[in-house]
Amino acid sequence: MSESFQTLTPERVLDAVERLGQRCTGRFLVLNSYENRVYQIELEPQGEDLRGEVVVAKFYRPGRWSKAALEAEHAFLDELAADEVPAVCPLPLSASPPGGAGGAGGAGGAGGAGEGRTLGSTLGETDGLYFALFPKVLGRAPEEPDDALLRRLGRLLARLHTVGARRPAPDRLVLTPETYGRKNLADLVENNHLPPEVQAQYISSVEALLSRIEPLFIDVPLHRIHGDCHAGNLLHDRHGDKDAIHLLDFDDFLTGPAVQDIFMLVPSADAEGRRQREVLLSGYTELRDFDPAWLRLVEPLRALRYIHYSAWIARRMTDPFFQRTFPQFGSLVYWQHQVTDLREQCARIDDAA
Repeated sequence: MSESFQTLTPERVLDAVERLGQRCTGRFLVLNSYENRVYQIELEPQGEDLRGEVVVAKFYRPGRWSKAALEAEHAFLDELAADEVPAVCPLPLSASPPGGAGGAGGAGGAGGAGEGRTLGSTLGETDGLYFALFPKVLGRAPEEPDDALLRRLGRLLARLHTVGARRPAPDRLVLTPETYGRKNLADLVENNHLPPEVQAQYISSVEALLSRIEPLFIDVPLHRIHGDCHAGNLLHDRHGDKDAIHLLDFDDFLTGPAVQDIFMLVPSADAEGRRQREVLLSGYTELRDFDPAWLRLVEPLRALRYIHYSAWIARRMTDPFFQRTFPQFGSLVYWQHQVTDLREQCARIDDAA
């Protein structure tokens, strides 16, 4: 991880935004994010406005996504906006001098090297870090959605997937047993993240899992999906007469099976979770076909997420934030629990066969 990412300060963040042509008031709030650095920033009022616009600046973790991959994310969001799918989309950037024309909502060229500058209409770069500005959207994660809301969320996912199926995303990850399973296992082994006492057990558990689930993915269509569509990546605004839902944070957007987004939104493995997925799918299928056989991927996808999550943490353990947040990671107990979880998933998959 680059030093510039580790040492991001409020001054550097505000400077990057102001170099794009918009002055900030100095009001600044750090928002929660494991992967990136995310800040809420108040801009100075323009014209007769008494209050300045509030934007959210996301500085992407270096080394994870290429410029082309980030542009693919922004292009997908632009397609969703064109189809009126409610997703929080990046703002167009300006590179005009501070105090000049433009601003977070304007258009412009590129600044000098090392300054805040635009690489595309919505992607900026400063000190080797890619960043984007987003509008602040009100709302909170839905809690205990009722059946009406589940059907509504199903229709929202159907609209998302309809746009997602229109074209490929060659610069983004493809979710398969190979990418989420074998490649992550190889990273864990090659970088010595597995304690010797449990390495053989973990490897055999992953291999046993993959031998079971790889046939289940055959002939399942893959297309662009959100990829991390848990309730925390939804904003439900019910203030006053409003009742709006927005999809948030497409940082993990990828190509994968539609059921990944459905499983993430309703993850419970119990009978109520299965019932809620059926309700959600009743809304989904109003707008888009869904083969019920694809639900057989729910438990395989859950197991792949276990492997992917461990590999994701492992790649971040040079970051002091991750060291503080996941103090048990890498311990013998941690990996023993992972082996147990994977074996339980194999048993669930066998029971469902």
